[in-house]
Amino acid sequence: MLPPLARLRECAICGLLQTMPVLEHRHAACCARCGSLLRQSRAAPDGRALALACTGVMLFALAATLPFLHLDLGQGRQTMLITGPLALEQEGMWELALVVLGTTMLAPLAKMLAMIWVLVGLRLKRPARHHLAAVFRWVEILTPWSMVEVFLLGVFVAYTKLEDLAPVHVGGGVYAQGALMLLMAAADAALDHEAVWQKLESPDLALRAPPPTGKRIACDACGQVSGGGSLCPRCGDTLHHRKPDSLNRSWALLIAAAVLYIPANLLPVLTVIHFGQGAPSTILAGVEELGAAGMWPLAALVFVASIAVPVLKLGGLAVLLITTQRRMRGQLTQRTQLYKIVEMVGRWSMIDVFMISILTAIVQLGALATISPGPGVLCFCAVVILTMLAANSFDPRLMWDAAETSKDTSRR
Repeated sequence: MLPPLARLRECAICGLLQTMPVLEHRHAACCARCGSLLRQSRAAPDGRALALACTGVMLFALAATLPFLHLDLGQGRQTMLITGPLALEQEGMWELALVVLGTTMLAPLAKMLAMIWVLVGLRLKRPARHHLAAVFRWVEILTPWSMVEVFLLGVFVAYTKLEDLAPVHVGGGVYAQGALMLLMAAADAALDHEAVWQKLESPDLALRAPPPTGKRIACDACGQVSGGGSLCPRCGDTLHHRKPDSLNRSWALLIAAAVLYIPANLLPVLTVIHFGQGAPSTILAGVEELGAAGMWPLAALVFVASIAVPVLKLGGLAVLLITTQRRMRGQLTQRTQLYKIVEMVGRWSMIDVFMISILTAIVQLGALATISPGPGVLCFCAVVILTMLAANSFDPRLMWDAAETSKDTSRR
């Protein structure tokens, strides 16, 4: 292995290249410039994360097969985890059905299976490091799209709305999904990504000297600092000094999201027909209904997740892009924090989408009661996905690069 002072690490937020010290268990290393977390060391991370991921797969099987909610209104009707996407597909919204299916079932399951595959593969006498590295990259790629906790909040909101129609019974699938959420969070907390990447290094790479000054490129996938080339010597991912065409791609995605945000709020997101009476409802109307029913905490939650958060993402990303293009040097730390907030909160706006998928699946009782999705929910889902992609396309290191370039120019 390399001597402790020879292992280099580039901060993924500000781009500062610095030496990564050897960390004791349960210690952390932060960037010397922007304060971002570089690594969190864990005690015995591999075995604990593997056990949690294996248990998570078993809980996923229970969550996928046990009933979720049961509505007792004349004739009983219950839902399962797959029922929501199927109901959306029957309503002609197959695009929305794919998103719900992917974020609530496919992405969480694929992430846990990929984690298990890598951690078990590392225990072999001759692990296929190149193959395992390619699989481990998907663990981080799938993390923001695995929305188990957001889906559970959507279940909670749907439950409160269903109580106005008829008695609702919670099935075992909800409890299994709740336990799965906790286990996935614990597995993420237990897994030391840098330790796994170091185990995936080939022996010759571990003994290799640090790259010479001026030829250092950090891999966006695994963080390995190398002396150039087209592919990362540790994980095989394509190397880029910065994300290609970051600003243009982020602007394109942001503008598309801003355009769709208008019909997402003006068009109805669902229509509730109860005993032959009802009308289409927008996102804001749904918040007002919750407030009128006295559910102010829930109304505040839906307002923040469905209205305030999208505005924050659109405005925050616009600020980051404009200040970066104008090479502004001021408030870099504050802008870095803004980027972290925008990246973190983006997925929580899916609460309304999950709630509507559950209501559409369970309330199909003919003349008694029917709930169907409206075109607004499709636009709103597109806004959420586009803003998440825009935040992912934006390279925060460009803010610090632009500030350094502006500083150098002003000195001449």
